Amino acid sequence: MKKNRSIYIIAAAALFAMSCNKLVDIPAHPIDQITEGTVFSDSADIMSAVAGVYSNFKANASGGSIGATIVTVNGGQAADELIYAYSSTYVNNAYLADDGTASTLWNSAYTNIYQMNSCIAGISGTSAISDSLKRALVAEMKFDRAFYYFQMVNLFGGVPLVTVTDYNVTATQPRVTVDEVYKLIQADLAEARSLLKAKYPSTSGTKYRPNLYTAMALSAKVFLYRQQWDSAAQMVNQILASGLYAMASTPSTVFYQSSNEVIWNLPGSIVSTSNFQTGEGYTLLPSSIYSAPAYQVNPILVNAFEANDLRKATWITQTTLYGTTYNYPTKYKNRTYDAANREAYVMFRLADMYLVLAEAQAHLGNTSDAITNLNIVRSRAGLAGYAGTDEDLLTAIYHERQVEMAFEWGNRWYDLKRTGTIDAVLGAEKSSWKSTAALLPIPSTQIQANPNLIQNDGY
Repeated sequence: MKKNRSIYIIAAAALFAMSCNKLVDIPAHPIDQITEGTVFSDSADIMSAVAGVYSNFKANASGGSIGATIVTVNGGQAADELIYAYSSTYVNNAYLADDGTASTLWNSAYTNIYQMNSCIAGISGTSAISDSLKRALVAEMKFDRAFYYFQMVNLFGGVPLVTVTDYNVTATQPRVTVDEVYKLIQADLAEARSLLKAKYPSTSGTKYRPNLYTAMALSAKVFLYRQQWDSAAQMVNQILASGLYAMASTPSTVFYQSSNEVIWNLPGSIVSTSNFQTGEGYTLLPSSIYSAPAYQVNPILVNAFEANDLRKATWITQTTLYGTTYNYPTKYKNRTYDAANREAYVMFRLADMYLVLAEAQAHLGNTSDAITNLNIVRSRAGLAGYAGTDEDLLTAIYHERQVEMAFEWGNRWYDLKRTGTIDAVLGAEKSSWKSTAALLPIPSTQIQANPNLIQNDGY
C-alpha cells in the first residue's frame, strides 16, 4: 500500500487510551485512525502505534478477536475442557466454513498482522527515533507477528504468509505449508532474541511488552512443537538461569499482575457494569450466584485431577442451583467491586516452561531431570512426586499439562494435535469426532474473495 494509506489502531477510544498509558507510559494519541506517513515521523505517535498492537491482543468482552478469550473458550470446547450450554457446535467439532468464530479469528489475525507489518516497515524507515530504539521496536513487532502466526498455524494449518502491507500483493496470496509458516516464525523469533533485552521495555515495571525471555518462552514452545527437543530445553534453561521468575506459591495467585511466575501478560480490563477483571472471567463465570454457568467444565477434565489436587479446588468451582450441580472454571477470578484490578491476561508463565522442559528432557532420554521438573509443578499443586516408570513418563507429562494448562490459550487443543494423540483421545470421548476436525475451516468469505485459497479437507 502507499505510504499515505491509513492504518487503524483498532480499539475503543477509552481502551486505547488506557493501553497506551499502561504499555508505553506516554499520553494516548487522541484519535484511532492515523496516517502511516504521519505516525512514523513522530516519536510519540510511533509509540502509540506500538501500543495499539498490544491492545488488540486482548479479546473484548464478547471474544471478538484472536485474543485469549476466543481461543481459550472455543479451543476448550473443541478439545475436552468445556461444554457450552447453548450450543454444541464446538463440543461436537461441527464447525462450518461460514462459522462466525473462524471468520473472526481469521479476520482479526490478519488485521493485526497488517498493523505489525506496517509498524515494521514504518519504524525501519523512520528517522524520528534512535537506531537502537528502532531495532528494539522492530524486534517486538516481529515477536508479536510470530505469536500470531503460531496461533494461526495451529488453528488452520498452512495459511497465507503476509509480511508486507501492499494490498496488490496480499489480496490473492495462496496458503503456504505448515513448514513455511514455522520457518517465518522461527526467523522472527531469532531476530527478537538477538535484539530484545532482559529488562522489560516498560518503565512502569509491567510485563506487557516482551523482553528477551518472552521471546525465549515462545521459542521454547515452537521448538517443542517442531520436535527440536534440545533447542526447546536450551530456551527454558536460559529462562530459569535468568533468576527473574519463580513459581507462585499457590494456584490462587498465579494470574495476579504481580505474580513472579508470569513471563508475559497483558493488563486485564474491568468490564464496565459487570466488574470482571478479564474477558475470560466475563465469559466463563456465571453472571450472578443465582445463574447457571453458560460454560461448564467437561466431566472428563474434572475427573482428570488427582485427589487433593489444589488446582481443582482453586480453579474449578462447584455450585448447585435448583437441584442441578454445575462445575465451572474459576481460574480467572470473580468480579472486583473496587478500582483495583489484580488479574491479567497471562500469555506465558513458568509452570508451562517447566513442563516444556520436562517433555523435551524425556524425549532426550534425560528422565531424572524430566521427573525433577515435572515434580516442581506437581509440588505446587500439593501432590506427591511422580512414581511411575520411565516408559510412562511422557504420558504423565501430557496429563500434567492437561490439568495445569486447562483453560489457557487452547493449550490442550494444541497439545492433542502436536503429540499425535488427538484421534485416539477425542475419538474415544466423542462419537462425532472426525480427523479433519483437527483444523478449522478457512472462512468461506475468504475462499470466495481469494481464488488462490484452498479449503481444508472435510469442509
